[in-house]
Amino acid sequence: MSFQNKTVFFRGRSLIVALILSFCFFSLSCAPQKEDVTQKEAVITIGLVAPLTGDCAQFGEMIKRGARLKIKELNAAGGIDGVKIELIEEDDVANPQEAATVAQKFVANPEVSIVIGHFNSSCSLAGKPIYKEAGLVELSPASTNPTVTKDSDWTFRNIYEDTFQGISMANYVKEKLGLSRVAVFYDNDDYGIGLKDAFVNEAKRIGLEIVGTEAYERDTADFRPQLVKFKQLNPEAIFMSGLYTQAAQIAAQSRELGMSTQLLGADGILSSDYIKIGGETTEGTILSCPFLLELGGKKAGEFVVRFKQEYQMEPDAWAALTYDAAGIAASAIEQAGQDRKAIRDHLASMNTPETGYDGITGLTYFDANGDCKKPIHVAMVKEGKFVPAPKQIMEIETETEPAAEGETAVVLP
Repeated sequence: MSFQNKTVFFRGRSLIVALILSFCFFSLSCAPQKEDVTQKEAVITIGLVAPLTGDCAQFGEMIKRGARLKIKELNAAGGIDGVKIELIEEDDVANPQEAATVAQKFVANPEVSIVIGHFNSSCSLAGKPIYKEAGLVELSPASTNPTVTKDSDWTFRNIYEDTFQGISMANYVKEKLGLSRVAVFYDNDDYGIGLKDAFVNEAKRIGLEIVGTEAYERDTADFRPQLVKFKQLNPEAIFMSGLYTQAAQIAAQSRELGMSTQLLGADGILSSDYIKIGGETTEGTILSCPFLLELGGKKAGEFVVRFKQEYQMEPDAWAALTYDAAGIAASAIEQAGQDRKAIRDHLASMNTPETGYDGITGLTYFDANGDCKKPIHVAMVKEGKFVPAPKQIMEIETETEPAAEGETAVVLP
């Protein structure tokens, strides 16, 4: 075969090969494609937001662990109708601006069915209009400012509110502790002011003398100037309406100044870091709180065992309340589906004991504002731990507004 004939032969064979390859490519591209086995498995998504860093990180860690434990247990039991639950966690750093950013992120994600959070009242309030406009429920296990749930059908909480807490503590101080003169320190934010107002207003109504009030900002480190003023007024107790970091500093600095005044507080102090920071100066502090595991019965005891097995540490009230919040959220999705409005409507329908959620922190059902009616426990720091105080508030009326003149707001045994 001549060189010229060989060239024609090879060119012809190349053309045939090219035509065959083109046909194969066309056939494959037009053939039905098998389903991508790597496609993401369907999940049910719940948002969780808490202060995971910053001054309130101890609260955030307990919140995160409580939610994770409940979701893990639900998934181990098959999820919701066989579908696994995914928890998306966000950090609001206890900052209202960051909380608003997180809220925007959640509402923009169509996969998020409901949000558990926020912890700080100022953060829940910052997120509230965003959740309301988008139609996404925020269920707080911790925000207690009275205005958190007002004027929004999309905000619920499975904890009491501060009017109730402040009224209860004022009566407790007078009737149970037998004290008559109290000074008040308060954090100048939504939580601190709301709780302070409720405590002071009820104190005046029942004849408990408030000898002085002092505000502080979250970044305050030196409380001695205000403490010196209080020392001169000779109060029998100091009520600290704020969070654990500043309360621990107040405790330490009051003892440095030679004050042996009874220290009082509320749920914002219920953190083991209060004792770690303040040390022995926190001994004897008495505070109101939403839940004490020691008083929670069998369910609470079993929860403590499971929590310790999972995390090698003791849970607190915030872990327990968030564990229940996750349970409430999952139950709503199970019964109403993943549609956001259907979830909201289901929570609103939980308005009687018969329709409530029976969790480890007790029975949760909501009023028209999205508030729940739960009792208040009283804790005391003893030998470096929070324990139930010897005197408890046994019977409390479930009204959340201050009583009118001449009426009884809190019934104490």
